[in-house]
Parts: sequence; structure tokens; C-alpha cells
Amino acid sequence: MAEASRAGVDQPLRVGRLAALTHTTPRMLRHYENKGLIEAERSSTGQRLFDPSVIEQVHTIRRLLGAGLSVDVIGELIECIHDTDRLEPCAVPLLVEHLHTYDGRIAKLTTTRDALQDLIDTSRG
Repeated sequence: MAEASRAGVDQPLRVGRLAALTHTTPRMLRHYENKGLIEAERSSTGQRLFDPSVIEQVHTIRRLLGAGLSVDVIGELIECIHDTDRLEPCAVPLLVEHLHTYDGRIAKLTTTRDALQDLIDTSRG
């Protein structure tokens, strides 16, 4: 709740306020909720109310998205996220799998780049 404390938040947040505090959109927050990444209570009028601790969860989700993981993969890792600064060891096998996938993509792109460079070099004659 350190992030929430720094933001001066100590009561439930509506989706718009949470979006502003996390630099995302209400639509993305609803998507994260639908995927089970964050939870919200409902007010008597049906509005989403998020616990301030969700601020940190959203920051972690955004960091994982920035690392190239999909929302579905993050959903698989959700039980391995207990600290916003690090993942638990249970996340490592899935992360290694994705790292290998990216390594394969990079190798393929490097081969394609080299082939294109060869074509350019031979065309200059």
C-alpha cells in the first residue's frame, strides 16, 4: 500500500480515479478486472470501487505488459505476484519459456536482416 499512501489514497477508488493514478484508461482497468487480474467491489449503485492497493497491482501489470507478456500470461502468473518489485520463483518457468520464444524471434529477425543486407550489398555491385 506504499504507492497508495504516497498518492494520498486511503479509501476505495472509482475507476476514473484509479485510471488517473495509474496512467491507464478505465477501459483497460475493466479489461484487467474481466481477466481476473484486479478485483473491484460494487457500490449500491453498481459502480466499481477499487481498494487503493490495486494501484500497485496495476503498476505491476503495466510493467509485465511492458516486458512483452500478454494479459493472459499475466493471468497465469497472478499467483506469483506478491510484491510489486519482484516475482516469486513460481514465475520463472513461464518467463523462461517466453524468453526462449523471444530469442527465437530475434534469431529469425537477425537472419532476415542479414539476408536483406546481403541483397542491398550485392545490388550496389
